[in-house]
Amino acid sequence: MKKILVAIDFSKGSVHALNYARKLAEKLSANITMVWVDSECGIGAINAAISNEFRTEAIKNFNELIALHKKDGSKAEIDYKLRRGKVYQEVANITRSLDIDLIVAGTHGVTGFEEFWIGSNAYRIVSYAPRPVITVRFDYSIKGDFKNIVLPIDSTSETKQKVPIACTMARNLGAKIHIVGLHSTGLKSLHKKTLSNMGYVIRHCQKHNVVFESLEIQSNNITKSIIDYAINYEADLIAIMTEQQGSASSLLLGPQAEQLVNYSLIPVLSIQPSEIKTLTMR
Repeated sequence: MKKILVAIDFSKGSVHALNYARKLAEKLSANITMVWVDSECGIGAINAAISNEFRTEAIKNFNELIALHKKDGSKAEIDYKLRRGKVYQEVANITRSLDIDLIVAGTHGVTGFEEFWIGSNAYRIVSYAPRPVITVRFDYSIKGDFKNIVLPIDSTSETKQKVPIACTMARNLGAKIHIVGLHSTGLKSLHKKTLSNMGYVIRHCQKHNVVFESLEIQSNNITKSIIDYAINYEADLIAIMTEQQGSASSLLLGPQAEQLVNYSLIPVLSIQPSEIKTLTMR
């Protein structure tokens, strides 16, 4: 993973996500591209003038962020792109054109289990991105090291698709994979499928010399159990599939993926089942 894209709107949350990406880039020896999307202005001379004013301000802000980055002595290269359109579409377009490996986006997060709110742009970036996305809450305390990655595994065949990417991250970061087998019912057939999937992950970790440990969790509230486990073991990342659901007009995150991105205080690595980029173990 050598190219990281960060969605920036210069809010406190997005700058916090940039700071997280900078720490990640140092560990991965990766470079960073920041992207700002002008999604406010329509057609017309007045709107064009306002748009140019926004872009001028954006360039000024970017140059200040780059100057701060260089002052901190980071070895990672950092640049920026300006785009006009819908944020999630332009993030996806740049990701493809620059062959980006990983996207980082800031989220608002919520404090209870009664409401759902990621933030519209972050939600759509996760839903539509053609590469893995790490969502970082604005109140997450950024660490210098990445030591533990939680990898929830269930009975579905799709759950295995995130394994190569999570293991690549773990190996490059020097982190341990926590394989967490999830059981939400007492059905023996599903229990066996989960154990089989866990076996696949264990073999993959062994093959690529990734440090791991594994355990099983029986719970009626899978989301809460994953988050509680991650907090208890001081995890630095939770890797999930987006479990997307199609609708007539858009792609929607499945309920479990949405809850994890919303409620986790720990950054979440979301991987789409449809467009996974094969990463070579390094």
